[in-house]
Amino acid sequence: MDLGQFFGRYGALLAEGTWASLEMTIISTIMAYIIGIPLGVLVVVTAKNGLRPHRAINAVVGWIINITRSIPFIVLLVFILPFTRLVVGTTLGIPGAIVPLIVAAAPFVGRMVEQSLAEVDSGLVEAAQSFGATTWQIIYKVYLRESLPSLIRGMSIVFITIFGYSAMAGTVGGGGLGDIAIRYGYQRYQYDVMIASVILCIIVVQVFQSIGDIAARAIDKRK
Repeated sequence: MDLGQFFGRYGALLAEGTWASLEMTIISTIMAYIIGIPLGVLVVVTAKNGLRPHRAINAVVGWIINITRSIPFIVLLVFILPFTRLVVGTTLGIPGAIVPLIVAAAPFVGRMVEQSLAEVDSGLVEAAQSFGATTWQIIYKVYLRESLPSLIRGMSIVFITIFGYSAMAGTVGGGGLGDIAIRYGYQRYQYDVMIASVILCIIVVQVFQSIGDIAARAIDKRK
């Protein structure tokens, strides 16, 4: 089968699968950051040398992040099927995949945010405190603003990680390129479809990694 025949037969399917993977990944990344940024900030602020040290809160949040991150995604995906069904009413398709993707990615984002904030020069924090800045002002104007290039680079990593997770979601009917690769490439021995799915995954990853690198360099004031 030449390329024209191949894309004539499977082009629409691969385009639909690519869009489904991107939809799952983008929505899950946004939601993971909505949850993960406060988690990361809370860990930093309540640390021993943080703005508002609180041993109990820091320990509990760190424990939640570590426990969730230690569960392999494919296990988590199956384990929370009842929760997924409760939240979105189904465990199949894009809605059924987004819930476990968010649950898996949010703690990962929390750690990425924590690492980015830890890179901020402590002298800037001390200077802001000496000028009478409030805790919220320091978080927003010092921690988050100064760590923005690192946060954007981290977002590229998170996006690629979630994109990989979305492919695993195909094993339980999550849809997307992973589902296509399994249904056609593995179950039906159509290896050309599997190869095409892999190539599309590589292209998506490279594009978003490049976008993240360019955006981080553009806003990095240190350059």
